[in-house]
Amino acid sequence: DEAHRFAIGRIGRSGPRAARVTPIDEIPGVGPSRKRALLAHFGSAKAVSRAGLADLKAAPGISDALAEAIHAFFQGDG
Repeated sequence: DEAHRFAIGRIGRSGPRAARVTPIDEIPGVGPSRKRALLAHFGSAKAVSRAGLADLKAAPGISDALAEAIHAFFQGDG
């Protein structure tokens, strides 16, 4: 029935999205909007973790200081 399909579809869309926790969530200064910007720019959390400092600085909405903090975090210095 239509109401059931709607409810199931809604649960399916909201459930996994809320559970997407990545190491990016642990970086000080990176909130939900910057996380979205990083994921949109790089495509995945793994790509963000492997990005070079220059690439991070080129990401929209990411300051040089924050790019350095992100880079240090993933290099084990953060």
